[in-house]
Amino acid sequence: MEMVSAIIYQLTRDLTPKEIKDGGFDAYFVDHTTGIYPVAASGVPFTAAYFQSLGDPIADLNEDLAAEQKARVTYDNILRLTDDPDVRDPIKFLREREIVHFQRFGESLRIVTDMLDSKNFYAFNPSFDKKNNCK
Repeated sequence: MEMVSAIIYQLTRDLTPKEIKDGGFDAYFVDHTTGIYPVAASGVPFTAAYFQSLGDPIADLNEDLAAEQKARVTYDNILRLTDDPDVRDPIKFLREREIVHFQRFGESLRIVTDMLDSKNFYAFNPSFDKKNNCK
């Protein structure tokens, strides 16, 4: 997020008031000037509620896999919208990083599932369901 925020700052720091208004950046500018305020393209501010953690490695790793793919798609969409090499180059780097993260989370999920009792695969996390823990 920091790299994307830095790109946005670099692209907006020298805008004139007319460019700000003509570009539809005026509402954001009124609240944040050209400061970095993480917000979705739809205008919804970033919130920690986006992070999901259940403490179950299978559920959490699948959540991580999905997050990496969503970020990759976002970077793909940014690349479709710009031809500026100062934007494209760091976005391509971030996209590649998401792919590597996806691969590592996939490997982790395989390790976790290999360690589960195959009779209980996806039914429950055996580490939480020991005798005496469920009363």
